[in-house]
Amino acid sequence: MSAKGIKNVVIVGGGWAGTLVARELSTKLDASKYNIILVNERPYFIHLIAGARLTVSSEDKLEDTVLVPFDKLFVNGNGTVKIGKVVSIHEAAPGQGGEVNLEGGESIPYSALVLATGSSWSGPLRFPDSDTDVRAHIRSWRNKYEKANHVVVVGAGAVGLETAGEIKELWPKKKVTIIHSEPLPVNDTYPEKFRKNIERRARQFGIDFIFGDKLDIPPEGTVGVTTQKGKHIPDADLVVPAFGARPNTSVIATLADDILTQSGTVRVNQFLEVQGHPGVFAAGDIIDWKEQKQAAKANTHATIVAANVVSFLQGQPLKKAYKGSPEMIIVPLGKTDGAGYIGLLWGIHVGGWFSRTVKGKELMVAQARKARGY
Repeated sequence: MSAKGIKNVVIVGGGWAGTLVARELSTKLDASKYNIILVNERPYFIHLIAGARLTVSSEDKLEDTVLVPFDKLFVNGNGTVKIGKVVSIHEAAPGQGGEVNLEGGESIPYSALVLATGSSWSGPLRFPDSDTDVRAHIRSWRNKYEKANHVVVVGAGAVGLETAGEIKELWPKKKVTIIHSEPLPVNDTYPEKFRKNIERRARQFGIDFIFGDKLDIPPEGTVGVTTQKGKHIPDADLVVPAFGARPNTSVIATLADDILTQSGTVRVNQFLEVQGHPGVFAAGDIIDWKEQKQAAKANTHATIVAANVVSFLQGQPLKKAYKGSPEMIIVPLGKTDGAGYIGLLWGIHVGGWFSRTVKGKELMVAQARKARGY
């Protein structure tokens, strides 16, 4: 409880899910009764869907649009942002609120709490926290790609494929090889037909593959690498880690010992409320739910969490249940090609035109900005 009896609703994490929850709540909660406080380490939202192109190419000056400030996030200004790092969470008692503790000693009390700390990435998508460091990180990766003769991308998930596609579109003659532990790109969540389709299109784009193998990331500046199975790539001079992200949940473990699964995801019930902790909710990549971790799913998470936060604050039963989301994926290869799969009806396969139009050409930047007030 803050001053004058006004209750704090604290959202930890200003990524895809956290920002959408914050904006939704700003339309639902009375500012005379509730303070909405978003806590984030960076001074803006980073539209990670555009992360590969942002870190490869300076052509579109994506840093001007992909780094979205928080100043228009809250509808009618109904909310505040605190730039800081949460180091621990203390619950007074289940359902009775608590406080989040920041680096530097500040504590923020909460009546309801939303955890949306997202994923931790490696390589180009591992953005630092300060604006100066983020921009230096972007320049550094662009410089590495430009200077490299043979780029080896480790991981043929969406990030690895899109990164390879951006490199080949900008420098068609530059060698690009993707090493992937599975026999086909992405994973078996998706049908073999899609996986073969995106492989075929990537090869036509000039991207080479080594499947069923792995590569330990060498020290920067290494020339020549050898995979775990002995495949030697003598001229490889830049290795880019693009394998799966991990849930960024270490601070959430300070709330309770049993809150995380072995894989680091947060145990939630069907209302996306943290199990055993009424009034504490989770959204985005961190929830323990059998689904692929994607920004699109966080749209649904945010709607459900915002509705249930309001119900909790009003002392009403939680009503909005999450029933999962259909699996879909669109992987652009640069601005011109790509493939996708939509897990609706009989399963819909889409090719270059759809991938280019829906995602590849603009990378959904305008939609992401609009959803955050721009």
